[in-house]
Amino acid sequence: MLTILGFAMIATFLVLIMTKKMSPIAALVLIPALFCVAVGQGAKLGDYVIDGVGNLAPTAAMLMFAIVYFGVMIDVGLFDPIVRGILRFCKADPMRIVVGTAVLAAIVSLDGDGSTTFMITVSAMYPLYKRLKMSLVVMTGVAATANGVMNTLPWGGPTARAATALKLDASEIFIPMIPALAVGLLAVFLLSYVLGLRERKRLGMLTLDEALVREPEQETVLAGTGGGGDRLRKGSGGSGSADLTQDGDEDDEDDFKGLDPNRSTLRPKLYWFNAGLTVALLTAMIMQLMPIPVLFLLGATLALTVNFPHMPDQRARIAAHADNVLNVSGMVFAAAVFTGVLTGTGMVENMADSVVSAVPDAMGPHMAIVTGLLSLPLTYFMSNDGFYFGVVPVLAEAGAAHGVSPLEIARASLAGQALHMSSPLVPAVYVLVGMAKVEFGDHTRFTVKWAVLTSLVVLGAGILFGTI
Repeated sequence: MLTILGFAMIATFLVLIMTKKMSPIAALVLIPALFCVAVGQGAKLGDYVIDGVGNLAPTAAMLMFAIVYFGVMIDVGLFDPIVRGILRFCKADPMRIVVGTAVLAAIVSLDGDGSTTFMITVSAMYPLYKRLKMSLVVMTGVAATANGVMNTLPWGGPTARAATALKLDASEIFIPMIPALAVGLLAVFLLSYVLGLRERKRLGMLTLDEALVREPEQETVLAGTGGGGDRLRKGSGGSGSADLTQDGDEDDEDDFKGLDPNRSTLRPKLYWFNAGLTVALLTAMIMQLMPIPVLFLLGATLALTVNFPHMPDQRARIAAHADNVLNVSGMVFAAAVFTGVLTGTGMVENMADSVVSAVPDAMGPHMAIVTGLLSLPLTYFMSNDGFYFGVVPVLAEAGAAHGVSPLEIARASLAGQALHMSSPLVPAVYVLVGMAKVEFGDHTRFTVKWAVLTSLVVLGAGILFGTI
């Protein structure tokens, strides 16, 4: 019964947010609360929620101060050269911009933290997408999928969990998987190229000056995913060219502040200090010198103090980013209700046992492939901790009875990470959609199919190279 209710709860949540019948925060709180009562454990709801909040509180704290930190870095102009450099390299070509998004997300993912990756990627690319009226779900989908592939780095989490759960060396899991993961990353770049061509066909191309300067004369409503009422005026001066304009939205001026060379918050004299501080912060994260929340707490306060020494200026910067902080941290604490109920009621454990027991004995010799296939839905519907510590050891035992190495099971378990990064149970995805101003349901509908395809490419490449 718990298994059925667990899957029913997840399905209800996904249907409601994808059809926009409820907001993600409301669905994350109310749906699990109702199902907790339905399984007869309503009296323990408070305990489950407190346990969930306690587990995710460090993540929420990290996100709060990380948003303030990177928000300040955007304000002072740290990412302006990146934005302008990418725009000049891309020559206002939507195809190049989408590919650039994938490349940037993959590079920044080397720090091993999804939230940081999304904050930097969206900070750099969002003004370009808005200026060119490109689909924002393309940006979030490409960034999430690229980060999902790179999330398999030993310090990213899943590899370390698999190694711990099966008592293996992380390098023995990861290094043989590098060719398969490289193929997966190439698949993401190919996907971004195809999606970029679609955007180019939909929007046309601009010159750099047109993208930054030219103003409109006529407007027509854009069609297509993520248009959101944006406007496009087709230019008359040549094939495939277009002039872009704002659609009258009162927030547009703020959307383009990342490209405004005259904003009052710029601190050009402190550029190298801010760059050095950011590099030092990311280095400390990779080296795990301190817990990530502590690093961002120290970094945010130092950045505010040095760049805005006057108290009114500091308060203004904090207030400017308060909406993002509240939205993202609120989403994380709401997700704590969902995960707390799933875990506390025993739904996750029963779901995992049911899935594993459903695997036919005849599939035993192919348990590595089964593990790779199961990693797609299971890492989407449950946390990495639940999958790697609850399911993978069971799969490894079943495989061992048929001569399948635990190393093969561990490597196969990494295949679903491209999809996992868009799971509603991953706090980082709320940073991505929140900063990009994209509805979570829209992101899910657009991204899941491409993420599943990428995960299958990784699994297929692992089988082809003989590592799975």
